[in-house]
Formats: sequence, C-alpha cells, structure tokens
Amino acid sequence: MAIEIIVSYDGTDMDQDALALGQTLASAGASLALAYVRHAKEIGGEREQLAANEAAELLDKGAELLGQPDAPRFIVFSASTPEGLSELAKSEEASLIVFGSEYRTQPGQVEPQTSARRLLEGGRIAVAIAPAGFRKLNGKKKIKTIGAITPEDDPCVETTAQSLAKHLGAKIETNPHIAPDLLVIGSKIGTKHGVVSMSAAGMYLMGTVRCPVLTLPRGIALEF
Repeated sequence: MAIEIIVSYDGTDMDQDALALGQTLASAGASLALAYVRHAKEIGGEREQLAANEAAELLDKGAELLGQPDAPRFIVFSASTPEGLSELAKSEEASLIVFGSEYRTQPGQVEPQTSARRLLEGGRIAVAIAPAGFRKLNGKKKIKTIGAITPEDDPCVETTAQSLAKHLGAKIETNPHIAPDLLVIGSKIGTKHGVVSMSAAGMYLMGTVRCPVLTLPRGIALEF
C-alpha cells in the first residue's frame, strides 16, 4: 500500500515550495493530500461561512497547482498547527508531513518554520522540508542523488533512502563532499522508538545543505 503524504499548505510562497516537494516525493509512488489548519471558527454565521469558503478555495488552488484537482484536501481546526497536522496524519494513517521553509529564508536554504520545528523535537511522524524557492524549479531538477545520515543501530534511514532511490531512479551518494539532491536524516541516538528528535549536528547540517531534507522518527522507515 502506497504511503500517504500530507502537505501543510496555506498558499504562501513557502508553502508552494512544500507543494512542489510533496509532488516530487509523491512521484516515488506515494499519494498526496493537502491540509490547512484553522485555529478557531469565526464568530457569526456569515463570517464563518466566508472564512470556510476562503480556506476551501485556497486548497482548491493548491490542488490545481499540483495538476491534481481531485487531490484530497483537509481543513483542520486546532489551536496548534503541528498538533492539528499530527492528529490528521494519525487519522489518515499518513507517513509524512511536508513543510516549506521559514518566511524570508534565503533562496536555496532550508530553515524549518515554527510548526516544523515542533515536530522535529518530539513529533511522531516523518517531516520533509523544502528549501526556499524550490517551487521555481518547476520540476526541472530531478532528484538524482540521495544522501543518508544514519545514526548507529537504526538502519531505517538507509532503507528509506534506498526505497526512494529505487522509485526515483536516483543513486545513493556516499561521498560527503558531494551535495545530494535530497538528504535523509535519522533521529539521534537515544531517541525513543517512533519519535523524531534531531541532534544539534543534524540541525546544523540541515541549515548548511541546499536541498530538501527528510527527517525520520527513530526506527521507522518509509518504504515507497
């Protein structure tokens, strides 16, 4: 059964980067859904209806950008974006949430936004982050090489990288001096099974690469 990917989408440029990355990863054989988190309902029926319509239209436009007008779309109510997305992922049995980088991140760089950071330290689902400006590649740059940072006693990073490489027609890049087109990072040693927790070195590396980053919960592989 294909894994499901949820893209956190609010129509901003950064979330359009996330949409582009989600589409790229979905080409490895995954299904793709879009989600928008509303923090509260509006007071008054007309205001709430307007807000609901705007949210639905936003997701419809995202699906159109994907070229998948029938892509599943979810409007989630939660005071916390990461918690709302986590609950959605659990109910939908999704395996991965994709985010764009933080607002005003320099083009080509990866900087986790606040919601992504919350899931990178204690979340229970894989998280992928698109570099700023990834949407502008418009599918012109394929993922040809995949790097893997594998902590001790956790082969899941390599398993995930190999699965992606197989379905994307890419190769695993083992030379640390050659920048990959996608980097897969595992959670640090000592993290509980099924939990995401990035080491300081992993966070530093995330800030230095110029490619999408996929982070995994400890002991959990994604098999596309």
